[in-house]
Amino acid sequence: MNLYRVIFYFAANMSNHEQYPLRGEGITILAIESSCDDTSVAVCRNGVILSNIIAGQIVHEKYGGVVPELASRAHMQNIVPTVQAALDTANTTMDKLDAIAFTQSPGLIGSLLVGVQFAKSVALALDKPLIAVHHMQAHVLANLIDTDNKPDFPFLCLTVSGGHTQIVLAKSPLELEVIGETIDDAAGEAFDKCAKIMGIPYPGGPLIDKYAKEGNPLAFKFAEPQMPELNFSFSGLKTSVLYFLQKQESGFIAANQADLCASIQYTIINILLKKLKKAVQQTGISNVCIAGGVSANSGLRNGLTEMGKKHGWKTFIPAFQYCTDNAGMIAITAHYKYLAGQFAGMEASPSARAEW
Repeated sequence: MNLYRVIFYFAANMSNHEQYPLRGEGITILAIESSCDDTSVAVCRNGVILSNIIAGQIVHEKYGGVVPELASRAHMQNIVPTVQAALDTANTTMDKLDAIAFTQSPGLIGSLLVGVQFAKSVALALDKPLIAVHHMQAHVLANLIDTDNKPDFPFLCLTVSGGHTQIVLAKSPLELEVIGETIDDAAGEAFDKCAKIMGIPYPGGPLIDKYAKEGNPLAFKFAEPQMPELNFSFSGLKTSVLYFLQKQESGFIAANQADLCASIQYTIINILLKKLKKAVQQTGISNVCIAGGVSANSGLRNGLTEMGKKHGWKTFIPAFQYCTDNAGMIAITAHYKYLAGQFAGMEASPSARAEW
């Protein structure tokens, strides 16, 4: 029975029953992530991720960035087959689900709408509860996904992505406090904008990481904006790179690409880790995690590991598949919200804003 037929079957055959019962085999949640340009669906049972399917969108590459309208249309094309693939991979069916989770905010509003409305439709048809999840909080909790090396609470998490850079104090799965954040560009934006200045195609961040492995990180020095407390700024770095390259002769970038990438990456990581070190000193918390798309960067992963060894921190890094946008992190967050009884109503609506 395919996905559409299952939904309509249950909508037509529902009977009155105890609201949201806990099944004998545990809590099974279907989670949907559609905040930007990846359609992702995961199935989680008792806090263990059984599947985490991601459908990417290559349509944006020729534009040098995500085009919101194209992203929304691609989500509509991808959502049904991605849900079906997640169910099949998890070896489960719609009638085994206990809740439907979705990314509510932040993100591209059109992209979010696709996931939210699909989740509402399934929840209504199956008479199952909805769970609304904040995308950035889910990135933090990606560190709790089915691993034997989970951080103890409290812990600090440096969350770095294309649109956000934050230091989060996690007191429990549902008690998360932002204690530092960027006042302008995010770290991921700094990578992508510097890549664009050098003529590196989108997405530039992973390519900078790739080329940096062959370069000298101390070859060129770029600006490191000095922000108060635990906040970040990356716009000055971007400007520093732009002005530096404008002064160079033709062919300079091609001849020095590896060194430029290594130096830019070194600068961004240095800014991030200096603030993280300061957060550890201020809070006295030595359980330290990273999360978000930029946490897949090899330089940042290595830098955190080395700093942890130097200062005696316990460091935690999510698996690569849980660094970029993915429904696995939505599912694990939804698991803890289910246990706490934090459900959303049908009036829940998506929001592009990032307030917690």
